Amino acid sequence: MVNYEQMYYKMNRAMEKAINILIQAQQECEEQYLAQTDPPEEQEITEQSDR
Repeated sequence: MVNYEQMYYKMNRAMEKAINILIQAQQECEEQYLAQTDPPEEQEITEQSDR
């Protein structure tokens, strides 16, 4: 007889591993992106007096 509980737990563990791999890859890409980009400069908002 097929052991559905065993199959369920096997699939659940595999999905958890896959999700963790994707999360780790995303975090590494975000860190790489932030390390390569310059921080945005603060821009002063000035009012135009000729309105």
